[in-house]
Amino acid sequence: MTDLVLALDFGGTKIAAALVDPRGSVVRSSRVPTPSENPWDAVVSVISSVVQDAAVASVGIASAGPLDAVAGTVSPINVPSWQEFPLRSSVASLFPGVPVELAGDGVCMALGEHWRGAGQGSTFMIGLVVSTGVGGGLVLDGRPFGGRTGNAGHIGHIVVEPDGDPCTCGGRGCAETVAGGPRMVDWARRKGWQAPDGADAALLAAAAMSGEEIPLEAFERAGRAVGMAIAGAAAVCDLELAVIGGGVAQAGELLFEPVRRTLKTHAGLSYLAGLEVRQAELGGEAGLVGAAALVRQTA
Repeated sequence: MTDLVLALDFGGTKIAAALVDPRGSVVRSSRVPTPSENPWDAVVSVISSVVQDAAVASVGIASAGPLDAVAGTVSPINVPSWQEFPLRSSVASLFPGVPVELAGDGVCMALGEHWRGAGQGSTFMIGLVVSTGVGGGLVLDGRPFGGRTGNAGHIGHIVVEPDGDPCTCGGRGCAETVAGGPRMVDWARRKGWQAPDGADAALLAAAAMSGEEIPLEAFERAGRAVGMAIAGAAAVCDLELAVIGGGVAQAGELLFEPVRRTLKTHAGLSYLAGLEVRQAELGGEAGLVGAAALVRQTA
């Protein structure tokens, strides 16, 4: 098959690669855990296992950030061994003469959902990944928007509690400190939730679904924080849609109901009257499909 895009999705916990056809369908994919040391070898290995003898027309890369889209370097917070790592040029060296594009994983998630998922038909949208942290990316006027350095859309670092907990970004009270899965569990424990060691957001959701008060409060807080962040981003960017994915979002209405209720309170401007929230559809493939879409958009 010709016109195949090699899509690479590099994150702090996993490295995934796929061949994606012109319709946005994943033809073949592979993923491996991100090693703590020398992740480049793992990148090369997962790319080789996917490409095999296929002809690659272009390469799209989604990466955890921060990154510098101009220089093509990445400095993922959870990969301390990669600071200003030249990911774009390193991948390009494997495919001489083939176009290679790089964007943040939040942008690629949003672009993937816009092309093949819950964002189809929209023009101004934000995609959110509510998981260990809260990531995001913007599609404005139908195109990915990375901003000056490629880092636009970090909605998880909109402040929702000015006197809140410290955040890994160096600030305080970011949406991520309230709605990130581990932060939700920590808050629930501090409030007296009795849970086994190793309890995660999935266990917290199960407890909330069974009616336990403190887990329900944790999801109420998270939904309110996400809703406030969306309201702020929507007011600035004139958005029509927010698509939410990630592990915490798998809790469904436990998260989405307080998000929508918060938007009714905080997204009061007349031009935000039609602002819609949808659950993401592509799951773990969103970043890969978005990386392929990135090449398609910039061709």
